[in-house]
Amino acid sequence: MVLFWFRRDLRLEDNAGLFRALQSGIPVQPVFVFDREILDKLENRSDARVQFIYRELHQINSELAAWGAQIWVHYGSPLEAHRQWLSEHPEIQGVFANRDYEPYARKRDEQIEQLYQSEGRWFKGSKDHVVFEKSEVAKGDGTAYSVFTPYSRRWRERLAQEGINHFNSLELLSSGLRKEPSAKPIPSLESMSFSPSDLPVPPRVWSDEVIRAYASRRNFPAEEQGTTRLGLHLRFGTLSIRKLLRHAADHSETFVSELIWRDFYQMLLYHFPDSPSKAVKPAYDRIQWETSEENFNAWCEGRTGYPMVDAGMRQLNATGFMHNRVRMVVASFLTKHLLIDWRWGEAYFAQKLLDYDQASNVGGWQWASGSGNDAAPYFRIFNPQSQLEKFDPKMVYVKHWVPEFGTAKYPKPIVEHSFARQRCLERYKSALAAGY
Repeated sequence: MVLFWFRRDLRLEDNAGLFRALQSGIPVQPVFVFDREILDKLENRSDARVQFIYRELHQINSELAAWGAQIWVHYGSPLEAHRQWLSEHPEIQGVFANRDYEPYARKRDEQIEQLYQSEGRWFKGSKDHVVFEKSEVAKGDGTAYSVFTPYSRRWRERLAQEGINHFNSLELLSSGLRKEPSAKPIPSLESMSFSPSDLPVPPRVWSDEVIRAYASRRNFPAEEQGTTRLGLHLRFGTLSIRKLLRHAADHSETFVSELIWRDFYQMLLYHFPDSPSKAVKPAYDRIQWETSEENFNAWCEGRTGYPMVDAGMRQLNATGFMHNRVRMVVASFLTKHLLIDWRWGEAYFAQKLLDYDQASNVGGWQWASGSGNDAAPYFRIFNPQSQLEKFDPKMVYVKHWVPEFGTAKYPKPIVEHSFARQRCLERYKSALAAGY
């Protein structure tokens, strides 16, 4: 028997690691771990992401049952889970999994690989979460790109050379799965100290029309069909990135570019594993940030007096989603107008976003603050009023999320734009000059 360990790849279709496990000719037992190292840090005990995973596991289990198989689900640490499985089933020869590039995940996988090697078994990883990983798209000297445009150019060249893979994992299930006669229940949400969430999640289906019109509609948050809302499904792998790319390649170069940005940030997180806590450009860690809890809370709650910022934060708090254009506006406002450390904002997004992905979130926040790879220059400061006039000119988005706008109940701006801009320029310039 071999194990296939589901992580960020919760699907049976076009699953690279599962395909390779099924191809091995050894009966495959699917497994999953509700990792307490991750779950215990979640403040919201009705976190919709946990329920989403829980429901997807039940769906996978019901599909596996058609072939007389089931998934083993453990609640605890991955190390104790694998130790238990190896102890109870000495016939396990090894484990297949798809690679994860987050710092915690890499340390976890190193630990599990060492466990299997110490038992004379093996751990085999596959590329599934991205189109190109690690150093597959690199400079001529083998070093990582730090700027998106040349990375994107090389990424497209490689795709043209290699095409888009597809792994027929579904076709191998009937013959490759280990049959499990007795059912092992999946731990309940309640047994993990979680309760159900009533927060709706976006479907994993999309319209080709949305992708075709993506370039012209994507920047307008009031557009109901402006974006696909597929981030959650890419994050947890309920949708294959390769499947989406095949569709996007036929309809929108702009949409493909967004998928390249996703690969770019995953690559950067792999090469800069300290980036969740440290500025990629070290000089930016010398910035003297403001530490006003009052201002930060006003930003979190959508009470800044800047309607697009407030609309975005209220949308996030209510739905677990925020439009991408608005994410840039609110991030710029926090770091540039309020001069609050980007790490505060990144952590808040990590709590709230259904589609939270560490690589993209950290990359986006460091981009907004100017401290990351291919970041916006520090003197690029979004004017939230002009962003509103340009991307929500009829105030449809703002009026939906900030109904009191234009009345006496709406707060005055928390900081004046020209003052904030000048303060930001001076503070950033001083910090950067100190490094020379």
